[in-house]
Amino acid sequence: MGIGATCDQATLASRLWTTHAPSRPWLNFAGRSHSSAQELLLFLFYRHLLPPVEEIVILSGLNNLALARLPAGQRGDDGAFFNCGDYFGQMDKLKSQFRTHHFGSGGQQTGGDEPVRPLQVRIADAAALTIRHLESWKQLCAGTDTRITFVLQPLATWVRETAAPQERRLFDELDKISNFWELFGDIATRETARRYAELLQVGCEKIDVNFLDINPLLANSAADDSWLYVNRAHMTDYGLDLVAQLLARELDLSR
Repeated sequence: MGIGATCDQATLASRLWTTHAPSRPWLNFAGRSHSSAQELLLFLFYRHLLPPVEEIVILSGLNNLALARLPAGQRGDDGAFFNCGDYFGQMDKLKSQFRTHHFGSGGQQTGGDEPVRPLQVRIADAAALTIRHLESWKQLCAGTDTRITFVLQPLATWVRETAAPQERRLFDELDKISNFWELFGDIATRETARRYAELLQVGCEKIDVNFLDINPLLANSAADDSWLYVNRAHMTDYGLDLVAQLLARELDLSR
């Protein structure tokens, strides 16, 4: 969650550590555009470098929902990842060349022409995948006093329907060079966020993981004209600081 921050000191982890929850160090284990599987692996790879961890806050959720629109051949058993189409395409080319030289021709199809599944199915699939990987977080921390909280991250259109003036100018420029609404318009609504949050909350309760939907909290805390976002997923310094305040308050992170 550092994209949009003007410096390291303005990132979410820095705002928690230096100001809003300074009773313990906060480290950022986020990866750009990571899925829940990639987030889990990133922590697993570097866990041996850490002292005992008291608190894990996973601020995520959007990527799993966005990636749920990809075909089954790209989603696999553990969910898709961004740019996986390029990856699988290159792998298919290599396998095809190898088989041509040694076993004959043929390559795995990754379902590029598969129709996009209904929204409700994608919401349920993204929530189930997220909960499955949260169970692995629980098992990874079993036997410790680590508290795990999943926070549904704030998307601009999930927080409020009308953007601040500065955001509107930025969004308009970005829409000229991107296909955001074509790809993600159906998941960018507040109704989708509500349905997704409900499934995530039920799933988290079943596995005893704390859950927080920060979108309505941010909507109630920010003025209508406050500049929160540099694009619809990433925040300004002020937006990050406000989220850090809300996390510290709602999760009692300074205890």
